[in-house]
Amino acid sequence: MSVPQPTPTPDGPSPQELKLALKAFKKRLKVTRLDNDSKIGVGPLSSSRGSITAIAPPNQYPPSVWEALARQGKIKSAGHGLYSLIES
Repeated sequence: MSVPQPTPTPDGPSPQELKLALKAFKKRLKVTRLDNDSKIGVGPLSSSRGSITAIAPPNQYPPSVWEALARQGKIKSAGHGLYSLIES
């Protein structure tokens, strides 16, 4: 099953597109953290290698969407194309 590609608009991403992109980002971050935590040697009682704080955003959305979300203060650029979630 393929996800339909959002069409970019000349005046920037729509509010609906931003909402869907943020939801996809949160899901990707959650899955990435769960995957990292499920590895042997990483747990609450072992010395952890560190928690995942920034990820590459899902590529179903153009970079302009992620930049717009960063301008809105929903996510924060961590450099090199990585973004982190701003906990509110």
